[in-house]
Amino acid sequence: MIFEADINIRKKLFPMFEEMDSTIILSCLQGHMGTAWVDDLENPTVAQITVGIFVFYAGNPNTKEAEELLYNLPDYTLAIVHTDDWKNRIETIHKGSIEKFQRYRFKKNPENLDRHQLQTFISALPEGYELKRIDTTLAKEPALHEISEDFTSQFNSIDDYINRGVGFGILYDEQIVCAATSFSIYNDGIEIEVATDPKHRRKGLATIVSSALILDCLDRGMYPNWDAANLDSSMLAQKLGYILEEEYDTYFIDYKK
Repeated sequence: MIFEADINIRKKLFPMFEEMDSTIILSCLQGHMGTAWVDDLENPTVAQITVGIFVFYAGNPNTKEAEELLYNLPDYTLAIVHTDDWKNRIETIHKGSIEKFQRYRFKKNPENLDRHQLQTFISALPEGYELKRIDTTLAKEPALHEISEDFTSQFNSIDDYINRGVGFGILYDEQIVCAATSFSIYNDGIEIEVATDPKHRRKGLATIVSSALILDCLDRGMYPNWDAANLDSSMLAQKLGYILEEEYDTYFIDYKK
């Protein structure tokens, strides 16, 4: 049997996940968003953290509760684990229903982010485009969510996003065509989500809007973490000043409940 962990139980899970360098994990364990599940509320030995599409596992993978947790999935799942034992468990249980690919993790050092260079990027906004902070009106625009469902989806509501999140958008003909926002939040910063309407790509918009978000975070003493889903995102991160730390395995699990 598995149990949902409240904030007090989540505090017990920090040692279990300490080897997994993820701000998304922190957003859950610190109580900002997401859910956590464990095998035992008093002395958990295996745990699952879910924030949106991201699912993390730690602890002992060789228990019946671990198997139960490996079936406790959202409709669309990107699973991340830290050990070969967990990888083997995922590959065995979900054989035939997984796709393994690489994500890219960057060093978390604000000193690598050059404010002057970021401001230079912002100044290159093409004619006809407008850079704006995302307010309630923009956050409610259907066009924003058509570009990415994850700009505000981890928050309880648009008002919750406005109160706790942050983001910038680029408009063309008064319609938002590119944005960078807080996918998730943790005590010391955010995890960045950035996307561009396909019709407006290759204009440097993602660089500009990301620079605005990064500068805003730095000005407020928040760290804007970047974790790349593909090589294009990794290249953009490095252009912005992030230094690649490592590639790591991620599993897309196509599990039908």
